[in-house]
Amino acid sequence: MAEKNLKQTPLFDYYVEKGLKLTDFGGWALPIQFTKIQEEHDAVRQTVGIFEVSHMGEILIKGSNVLEWFNQIITNDTQKTSLNDAQYTAIVNENGYTLDDLIYYYVAENTLFVTPNAGNKDKILAWLNEHNSDNTVEIVDQSAEYGLIAVQGPNSEKVLKEMATPEVLELNNFQMFSEQTIAGVESVRISKTGYTGELGYELYIPWSETAEVWETLLNVGESYGLKECGLGARDTLRLEAGMALYGNDLSEEITPIEGGIAFAVDLNKENFIGKEALETVKNDPNRYMSRGFELTGKGIARQGYKIYESEESTKVIGEVTSGTKSPTFKKALGFAQIRKPYAKINNQIFIEIRNKRVPAMITNKDWLKNK
Repeated sequence: MAEKNLKQTPLFDYYVEKGLKLTDFGGWALPIQFTKIQEEHDAVRQTVGIFEVSHMGEILIKGSNVLEWFNQIITNDTQKTSLNDAQYTAIVNENGYTLDDLIYYYVAENTLFVTPNAGNKDKILAWLNEHNSDNTVEIVDQSAEYGLIAVQGPNSEKVLKEMATPEVLELNNFQMFSEQTIAGVESVRISKTGYTGELGYELYIPWSETAEVWETLLNVGESYGLKECGLGARDTLRLEAGMALYGNDLSEEITPIEGGIAFAVDLNKENFIGKEALETVKNDPNRYMSRGFELTGKGIARQGYKIYESEESTKVIGEVTSGTKSPTFKKALGFAQIRKPYAKINNQIFIEIRNKRVPAMITNKDWLKNK
């Protein structure tokens, strides 16, 4: 099997046993779907779904000055966090381009738990070590120690209530509790976070016990409409929720300001890597802006499709970074980078799909507010 040459998550044998088609996702063997993407997507929007995302990285950083040190590395501000808090941020290079977008957790005094995207883990680990030449902090790659299961949807809290200690239900959004017990498995980190736009939790589980927790979730969740979900539904859910995907909407050629996560860039804090470059980008009147769009003509706009001001214009004003047919709203929508002078909400644009200009309207990425 070709997927045997890929990295294997804790559920790999389970996937093979079920006869699922696995795909290469950042070098890992993962399923696109278990049943139908529409069914899995609907479960998360209406009841509850679970995703295995053990391919994500986990890096522990410790030191008496860890918050100050990490503040020079990231675009957001560590001083805004308190114990148990999570914060979404980006790491950029000196030119302001995005090396990764990630969440880190302030899990204990002088200790951060950082979760880079799978394909960027080695790059981010090297970047952190490069900027720790004086050993200000201790950096430990724990990616091989944790499996990761996301429990997402309106019924996610009900499922966990039957499996976890009552303390878990006290979690606020963007918080993590460590040293928790789930279904008899100890040393689990639980965060109230997710990538779907719904109520949800992410469980960082000792690698060898991840499959056991998955099976328990299936059994407990059956009465709550729980479904297993793959990469396909994960992508449609995050897109409807207006959440960026590294490699599409963010990259080493796209700054966080132009990629739609300017809210995670604090230009008011003291110096950090890339700050000067990002200030220049922000003040550029012709910079790209990340916008939502909805097609008003027929078709589906995919990553890389060119955008024009009119049907006749030869001037490219932007490019699609993510696009799909929305399972919830039954229409084609997506994200695009568009030059600022043309990026006004409700403006009409034309996207070239198979050599034909298809009309679309620029929108905010707030589709779920109208769900």
